[in-house]
Amino acid sequence: MYSSTGDVSRSSVPVVATGYGRKSVSSAKRRVTEITCHGRGVRWMAPHARTVLDIGGQDSKVILLGEDGSVEDFAMNDKCAAGTGRFLQMMAHVLDYDIGDFGSVDPWGEFQPISSMCAVFAETEVVGHLARGVDRESLVRGLLRSIASRSAAMLARIGMKEPLFFSGGVSRSPSLVRLIGRETDCEILTSDRSQFAGAIGAALIGWEDEERDGNHT
Repeated sequence: MYSSTGDVSRSSVPVVATGYGRKSVSSAKRRVTEITCHGRGVRWMAPHARTVLDIGGQDSKVILLGEDGSVEDFAMNDKCAAGTGRFLQMMAHVLDYDIGDFGSVDPWGEFQPISSMCAVFAETEVVGHLARGVDRESLVRGLLRSIASRSAAMLARIGMKEPLFFSGGVSRSPSLVRLIGRETDCEILTSDRSQFAGAIGAALIGWEDEERDGNHT
């Protein structure tokens, strides 16, 4: 249903709020954690997935799903920006790369190990390597390998079950997908909708609530 101004009528569309700011959305019919929304969204995109690795702009998380798609367990890294989309944007800027090109660098060439994954310290370390003449692509590979190793460690701690689905904006990096696949020794599932997993999950939860309430016509 649309109003005369062309906007969707609030009364006809249930709003489900998720993410860190969900409690601030006064018009929300429901407020659902991003863990639940990501799990539901991935269930729709890849029904057989049992583990979700989500790396977004501000945090990274691992979610274990039951056979019915319900969340069994999860772990989050929300203490700093290390390994997140924001971290990659910062590093791409320092190395003078477009973010798309940064995530597509051939992952198998020579690489420069990066010892720090703190966003501030890693930037200082990368600048130091550049000053010593280290090749830019080697630094990109080192950063991507560090993120892949960090992700594999999170997956191991929670007890990853295959199939593994990679969601979040960072999943658009084909090089990182390949590196995480090597670190975990498993195939990585992803989708061109991966970065919208949480939003898709929230929409599905809202739709299902309306179905149960018998509000759809």
